[in-house]
Amino acid sequence: MADIKVVKDAENPEPKEILAAAIIKIGEAADALRKSGLNEDAIVILLHAKTTVPKRDIKVIFDGLRRMRGWYCR
Repeated sequence: MADIKVVKDAENPEPKEILAAAIIKIGEAADALRKSGLNEDAIVILLHAKTTVPKRDIKVIFDGLRRMRGWYCR
């Protein structure tokens, strides 16, 4: 996979294709993390231990990352 770099520029906004590719890549990364062998609870516990972000919030974010493709890419 090619690395995707989005540079903000008010005069030349990012093409929708680049944003869509970035969203797809984020979703694929979330899926890969889920399929890594650790269950979701283990991932949440590890992230909570390092960041002190509430577990509830981590679960919501993790769910959102998986759903982003459906929300923004049609």
